[in-house]
Amino acid sequence: MNELMHSGLAPYLLIILAGFLPTDVWRWAAVVAGRKLEEDSDLMTFIRGVANAMVAGVIMRLVLFPSGDLLAIPLFLRAGSVIVAFAVYFLSKRSMLAGVIAGEAVLIAGAYFTVPH
Repeated sequence: MNELMHSGLAPYLLIILAGFLPTDVWRWAAVVAGRKLEEDSDLMTFIRGVANAMVAGVIMRLVLFPSGDLLAIPLFLRAGSVIVAFAVYFLSKRSMLAGVIAGEAVLIAGAYFTVPH
């Protein structure tokens, strides 16, 4: 065991044991439980609503209360990239990929031209 700790593999083992396995158990449990649920049931509608609300909350937190490198990007640019992402999402027949790429492109391009290097 001592050789493992000094071999440089200890951080990876810790990531697997403390990060991956505890969450993976719940993912597999959800897969097993989800097989019996109808896609349009009230419970699934509720679960999708909660998941969407959590994602929206994280996005708004990043826009309104940024940390790290996002602090250097002006609020109008952070909010504008979210607006563009939503617009592209709906205009592209609800393509999540198109919306994310458009929002990121606006944010990156705007940061390139507004944030001093």
